[in-house]
Amino acid sequence: MRLSSFPSLLAAALAALPLAAAQLPPSATRSAPPPSLPEALDLQVRLDRAGFSPGEIDGVRGANTDRALAAMEKAGKSLEQSGAEVLVTRVITPEEVAGPFTESIPDDLVEQAKLQALNYTSALEALAERYHSSPALMQKLNPGVPFEAGETITVPNVMLRELDTPSTPSAAVTIVVSESASSLTVRDGAGDVMFHAPVSSGSQHDPLPLGKWTVTAVSRKPTFHYNPDLFWDADPAHAKAKIPPGPNNPVGVVWIDISRKHYGIHGTPEPGKVGHTQSHGCVRLTNWDAARLAEMVSGSTKVTFKA
Repeated sequence: MRLSSFPSLLAAALAALPLAAAQLPPSATRSAPPPSLPEALDLQVRLDRAGFSPGEIDGVRGANTDRALAAMEKAGKSLEQSGAEVLVTRVITPEEVAGPFTESIPDDLVEQAKLQALNYTSALEALAERYHSSPALMQKLNPGVPFEAGETITVPNVMLRELDTPSTPSAAVTIVVSESASSLTVRDGAGDVMFHAPVSSGSQHDPLPLGKWTVTAVSRKPTFHYNPDLFWDADPAHAKAKIPPGPNNPVGVVWIDISRKHYGIHGTPEPGKVGHTQSHGCVRLTNWDAARLAEMVSGSTKVTFKA
């Protein structure tokens, strides 16, 4: 996960943050935003909650945040300005940091295939992804706090999603992926935007297959079937391999298969790169956005890939 810069004065402001009980998820309390809360962080959290994902929340306004805001305005929706707080405190549960962790993951895919699983590398990485954030932001919000069970931490107040939550897909939804806008948009049967997120899609060597496709299957915690013949930059010495599941699997926590052979929509082990880098032709989202998308689609969902 990418590390990003963040204003140092935020940590000092958070240290004096007043707290009061509220109706939030278990082990959470409501907190008033500190006076120095950066506008970018406020914007990113509110966009995320509204279903217009800025990708990885890092407190730095960039292209993904601007695209999400523009998509919301184009959809005729307004950003929530009151109600839920931007930051909340939570007590880390034993389950959130129980692991197991895979502390060292090689870059080589064949070497990855030798591991039993591609888990998070640390409790920090697991918690950062749970709260849709960069590890750097989590550390800035919690200076000197160990990420261990029982510790109280300050986190972005995002909608938590569990990968195993039963989905309620609608046959009426449609997906449009725009290569030029680096975005994925889900619309309901009336044409209203239900969800918008940044993506990495295609490259000069592996262009996005433009056209109309259909979702054929959704696989959670997928095994990645690596075929070096499908990768122009693969090591010539590589053979086919099965790469075990886990959030640091090459396709992350979700694979949404489509009717174009060898192509799909999926998660990633590097959320900080989504919307900023290219892919091998597939459509790549953050793990949490891929999980949210998986809740919406069915085996007949229509997908359009456009330039």
